[in-house]
Amino acid sequence: MAKDQSNKDEIKNPDVAAVFDAYPESIRPKLLFLRKLILETAAKTKVVGEIEETLKWGEPSYLTPKTKSGSTVRIDWKKSLEDQYSIFFKCTANLVPAFKEKYPEEFKYGGDRSIDFHIDDEIPVNELRNCIMLALTYHQNKKLDPDTRWEMVENLIQS
Repeated sequence: MAKDQSNKDEIKNPDVAAVFDAYPESIRPKLLFLRKLILETAAKTKVVGEIEETLKWGEPSYLTPKTKSGSTVRIDWKKSLEDQYSIFFKCTANLVPAFKEKYPEEFKYGGDRSIDFHIDDEIPVNELRNCIMLALTYHQNKKLDPDTRWEMVENLIQS
């Protein structure tokens, strides 16, 4: 399988590009899909602003440095779990517990820090987009009650 050059070429940070290049051929397209979903979700609203793509703990990470609206979102694959890849969230940010409450059956969770996917999983894209938007607007929604948080996310995604 050839590398997905169209997505890789968009990676401006050479350190991040090198991490994507190092992923196995079977996993790289899966992580590039998550990357694309994060960037597209962020682009849906001015509230999030420009996304910074960098490395944190050696993992591709997505931050909201200008607006400071969100909590860091990371994606990665671990050699020790070669058929699994994940999207990570700050474990102290009550994001994954909120995802679990809203989507108890849609995802597999890694404690309070990640949504985990098997290489053959069908990703529930709309639900994952909502989770990403909740994370990217975390500092604006963290004190809201659960229903209001998710209503805010749905309004941002629809606008």
